[in-house]
Amino acid sequence: MLVGLALLEAFSIGLFAILLVNLQRKDIHRRAEQRLSHQADSVVEQAEEALGQNHPELIRLSVRMMSQGPSVARVRISDPAGRTLLEDGKDGFGRPLEPEERAQIGTAAGTHARILTVQNYRWESVKPIYAGTTLYGYAWIESDRSWDTQELAGVVRGTILFALIWIGASAVLVLLITRGISRPLALLHRGTRELTLTPETSGSFPLPVPVGNEIGDLISAFNRMVAAIEEQRAGLRDTLSLLDSMLANAPVGFAFFDRYARTVRVNQIFADLTGLSIGRQLGRTPGELYAPEVASQFESALRRVFSTEQPVNDIEFHGAQDGGPWTWLVSAYPVRTAPTQVRWAGIIIRDVSERVRDEEALRKTEKLAATGRLAASIAHEINNPLEGLTNLLYLLKSFCGLTGPAFEYVQMAEHQTRRIAEIAQKTLRFYRQSTLPVRAPVVELIDSIIDLYKARMHTLNVHLERDCDPELTLFCYEGEIRQVLANFVGNAVDAMPSGGQLYVRACRSRRWDDSLAVGVRITVADTGTGMTPEVRSRIFEAFFTTKDATGTGLGLWVSQEIIEKHRGLVHVRSRAAAAVQPQTVPADGESNPAFGPPSPTAAFSGTVFNIFLPDDESLVNRKRFTSGA
Repeated sequence: MLVGLALLEAFSIGLFAILLVNLQRKDIHRRAEQRLSHQADSVVEQAEEALGQNHPELIRLSVRMMSQGPSVARVRISDPAGRTLLEDGKDGFGRPLEPEERAQIGTAAGTHARILTVQNYRWESVKPIYAGTTLYGYAWIESDRSWDTQELAGVVRGTILFALIWIGASAVLVLLITRGISRPLALLHRGTRELTLTPETSGSFPLPVPVGNEIGDLISAFNRMVAAIEEQRAGLRDTLSLLDSMLANAPVGFAFFDRYARTVRVNQIFADLTGLSIGRQLGRTPGELYAPEVASQFESALRRVFSTEQPVNDIEFHGAQDGGPWTWLVSAYPVRTAPTQVRWAGIIIRDVSERVRDEEALRKTEKLAATGRLAASIAHEINNPLEGLTNLLYLLKSFCGLTGPAFEYVQMAEHQTRRIAEIAQKTLRFYRQSTLPVRAPVVELIDSIIDLYKARMHTLNVHLERDCDPELTLFCYEGEIRQVLANFVGNAVDAMPSGGQLYVRACRSRRWDDSLAVGVRITVADTGTGMTPEVRSRIFEAFFTTKDATGTGLGLWVSQEIIEKHRGLVHVRSRAAAAVQPQTVPADGESNPAFGPPSPTAAFSGTVFNIFLPDDESLVNRKRFTSGA
């Protein structure tokens, strides 16, 4: 208020000063013209009198006396042609006539002086001097502008002094008014603002009552209102604390929505489940926040609650995020602020994704276990009639005297029978694993797996290249290593649905990070579809699969556990790229990117698994790994 009043007064006084200065400038100019005219008349009169008395030297005395006047800057006498005859002034001599002055020669006549303004706003009067009837010359009188400026500056100083006195008196008056009215109002305003911005703060209340008038009564009423609000707040604080504690610490997600499906409140668990911060969700509808399929499920549940005013329990919401598919178990219920009014709808969410995945994995694992038991039972039951068939073929070949095509057919049947027996025996080996590690031929381990997939590789047009030393052996759990190889070879075949090249190689090697550890390196490489970096980083996670309904997500996880149990290592490289020309495997297994160390410049499509298994007979003392797969 004080600043506003000061600005208003300064503006008003400024306008008054401008008007006053303008009027004063005009008055100064008018008086200067009168003064210059009088001075010119005086000089001319004295000069004509001196010429009439034939004493022209008196003109110089008259010029000098006139130039000494405080308002005169210069006095000059010129001849009719404008040449200076006499000159006296405060700012030097010998200055020629300026164009404005020369324009007056020949025109300045008569008995009155002429006033003109020359360069730099100098005021000057000119009047002709006659000696009888002959033009003797001209008298030029220039006014001293500092004389006029000082007079104008005096007016300005008086105006400023008046303004300062006026503003100071007004400020004192406003301060006196503030003590009686403005200060109590400011105190009340500060208390109101504090109550609005920080409603939980009550240290500044009650407000002091500095006056005993109506404003003091208003402050007292405000204090009583604040006390009443504090009493009500104290009754609600405990209830809100209990509610906040429940919302914050409950192991389920809570959310509340109004009739327009706008989010009123959520807890942190709900925010974590949806992947959106609490502040971002408040005031928005599910359609603005979530994916369309999730938003439609939310809105459907909310409509049912508001329309029926009854709770809706155990609705399953399904969706997918970067981490894979998820399942929520959702319940919705009405929130009543009056017995007959449903104001909000509450949502309770429990994330049962892990339970659903575990149940699905358990079902698949049980199916695999049952399939394994069934395969073992079938293989066992096949052995009995197969043994009789083998004996009959032997008798038929040895004692029936068959010759020609009949004998060859019997030999072919006997060969296929032995093959069936071998497949049945290998199937039993997967189920009846040894309880102790043994030294096993690596080529036999590999060939037993290749024989299982040979028919499928032929169907899919997958070409196999195998390179293994027949004398190479490994001290290991034979059945478990077969399981590892079966997982890697099976995945490689699955990655080539349109055909390709499968490389399987085994050689004596050393551990990559410890050159003293000797063992066997087995490489399984394919030219299939390959994996993206995101998929490759998760392939050893339990229950992670890219095969949808046909995969369990346990094969590579179990394989890694078996490799770690054998104190081995596995290295994976893969590239999901367009098909390139099939690559061959060099004899040394190092220059090709499918077998050697990672090469930054080599281009290939597919996946390479390098497995190192130490040939360590102390493995018998290690705890046996068992899996449910």
